[in-house]
Amino acid sequence: VQLQASGGGLVQAGDSLRLSCAASGRTFSSYAVGWFRQAPGKERDFVAAISWSSGITVYADSVKGRFTISRDNAKNTVYLQMNSLRPEDAAVYYCAARGGAALRGPSTYSYWGQGTQVTVSS
Repeated sequence: VQLQASGGGLVQAGDSLRLSCAASGRTFSSYAVGWFRQAPGKERDFVAAISWSSGITVYADSVKGRFTISRDNAKNTVYLQMNSLRPEDAAVYYCAARGGAALRGPSTYSYWGQGTQVTVSS
């Protein structure tokens, strides 16, 4: 599975962005896809994940109510809609895939995209 993350950019606090994670090589049908983020000097943190088959979603407490993860079967793409962005949301965002359930731990994901930068100015 090859993953391509896109959609990052520079926004002001309170703005919205939508990240995309497109898969090639095979479909997501038996996978879970997660979004993670890593700020400079910090560990890679879980943001959200979705089970492709069931649609079950999991969110980090810090983004619950502001971010929404979704999938498009026809496009084999997962989205992360980010609303009410805050300066502390700034990071490189990565999408990742794993076989099975949507989990929070980055070490459980086998396939990773290249990352897309999100910058939020105050």
